Amino acid sequence: MKKSLFLLTALLGGAGLNTALAAPLTVTILHTDDLHGHLEPTKVGQNTYGGYSRQTTLVKQFTASDPNPLVLSGGDTFQGTLFFNLYQGLADVLFMNYQAYQAMAVGNHEFDNGPAALARFAQKANFPLLAANLDVSTEPLLKDLVKPYAVLSVGGEKIGVIGAVTPDLPTISSPGPNVKMLELMTSLKNSADQLRAQGINKIVLVSHLGYTVEQQVAATVPGIDVIVGGHSHTLLGTFDNKDFPPSEGPYPTVVQNPDGNKTLLVAAWEWGKVLGRLKVTFDDAGAVTAWEGNPIPVTSDIAEDDTARRMIGTLSVPIANLRQQVVGTTASALDGSREVVRRRESTMANVLADAALLAGQNAGAELALVNGGGVRASIDQGPVTFEEAITVQPFGNTLTVITLTGAQLKAALEYGVATWSENKGQFLHVSRGMSYTFDPTKPAGSRVSAVTLNGQPLDDARAYKVATNNFTASGGDGFTMFKDAPKLETGTLDVDVLVNYLKANPTLNAQPEGRIVIVNEPKK
Repeated sequence: MKKSLFLLTALLGGAGLNTALAAPLTVTILHTDDLHGHLEPTKVGQNTYGGYSRQTTLVKQFTASDPNPLVLSGGDTFQGTLFFNLYQGLADVLFMNYQAYQAMAVGNHEFDNGPAALARFAQKANFPLLAANLDVSTEPLLKDLVKPYAVLSVGGEKIGVIGAVTPDLPTISSPGPNVKMLELMTSLKNSADQLRAQGINKIVLVSHLGYTVEQQVAATVPGIDVIVGGHSHTLLGTFDNKDFPPSEGPYPTVVQNPDGNKTLLVAAWEWGKVLGRLKVTFDDAGAVTAWEGNPIPVTSDIAEDDTARRMIGTLSVPIANLRQQVVGTTASALDGSREVVRRRESTMANVLADAALLAGQNAGAELALVNGGGVRASIDQGPVTFEEAITVQPFGNTLTVITLTGAQLKAALEYGVATWSENKGQFLHVSRGMSYTFDPTKPAGSRVSAVTLNGQPLDDARAYKVATNNFTASGGDGFTMFKDAPKLETGTLDVDVLVNYLKANPTLNAQPEGRIVIVNEPKK
C-alpha cells in the first residue's frame, strides 16, 4: 500500500529519501487538451465555445480563487487552423506562457511537421514538455527539450508530473528516424519509481494516450494519483447543454490503482470548448482522499481577456484576407464530425474522396481512399471559405497515386474496420463508384464483403491506381500494405485538392450514397 510504503520510509530514513511526511494538500488542476490551434471560438450548434481570450479569463479567475492551482495540457496543441499553418505552434505557445501553463504532454500532432517545429515550440515554452515513453536522446533538435517527467512546487509541496504520448506515434505522425518509442507501461512505472525514490508521493500523469488506454494505465502503474487526459477528444462530466454530445463518462473517472489507492482520470474534450477544473485533496502519504469538479463550458458570455484579445487580433492580420476568400458553395451541410468519419459513411469524407479522385485522374487514378483520421471538421451549408477548407484539411499532406492489387485493397478495407468499435482514424472512405459492406460482429479480418468498383467486384489479381494522401500511402495509420506499393507523388497539397474540387463543383450537393454499408450494427 502506498501509505504503508511512505510510513516505512519515514521511520527508516532510507538513503536519499525525504524522511519528513508531507501534510495534507488540496490542489486545483486546470487543464486542456487537443486545442489544435483554435485560438478563436468554434461554432457548435447555434453558439460558439472556446477561444484563447475567454479561456485566459477563466484560467486567471480560477488561479486567483482556487487553492494551489496547477495548469496542465494533455497535448495536441498543434494542427487544425490557419493559425497553425502560418505560425507552426508559436502563436499557441504565446498564450500558454501568458496563462502560465506548468507542464504539457507531447501529443502526436506535435510531430506533424517533424522534430524541428516541435523544437521551436519547446524553446519558447516556459513549461516542460513531457513524454516518458519517448527517447529523443539521438534526435539533436529535441535532445533535452522533451523530458520523461518534471517536479513542480505546489503549495510548498513537490508534485511529480509525468508525460506520455500514444504508442502509435510513428504510424500517425512524422517524428523522424531518431525519435524512439519506449514500452509504455514500463516507462511510466520507471518514472513513477524515480519520483517516489525522491520522496515525492503525489504524482500526476499528463497523458496523450486516450481515455481507454488511460484507464488501463490507472489500473496497471502504481503510484499515479491523477491522469490529465488527451488524444481521444473525450468529454467527461455532467452538462445541461444541447450543443454538447453525450458525456463518455464521469468527471473524474475513478479507477482502483495497484497501490491500493484511487486514480482520478479527467479530460477536457477538444478545441478549448471546455476548461477542465478538478479540485483534489491528498493525505499526508500522498493518497487521494477527496475530489470535486466538472469541466467549465467556455461560452460567449465569458468576458475576453483584453491582452489575449489584442494578441489574437495582431496574429490574425496576415491571414485575414486569405481566410475569408470564398472558394465554393455547398447546398447541404457536409458532416465531418469525428464520431461519424471514424465509423460510417460521411458526406464530408465522400467529398474529400471524390476530390482526391479528380485530382489524381491525370495520373491514372481509378478510385480514391480517405482515412477517417484525415477528416478534421464539418462544413456548414452555404458559401465555403478557404479557412473552412483548411480546417477540414490542415495537415499539409500531398496527393499520392499508388498502385494496389484488388487483394491489397480488400486487405486495406479489412484493416480499416478491424478496430471499428474504437473510433480509430484508420477507417476508410471511398470515392464515387466504389462501395463495400462490412459486418462489425464478425472477427476482425473477415468483416468486409461485396467490394465493388463501378458495379463490378474487385479483381484480386488486377492492379488498380488509387489516389490517397502521402501520409496513408507511406503506411501511416498502420496501412503497411501500402508501404512498398509503386507510387507517384503529385505534390498537390490536401487543401488545394479540396479547394480545386469545390471550384469545379459550384453546385455541390453531397448526400449519403450507400458507399459504405454496415450490417448487424450493434445497438448502443
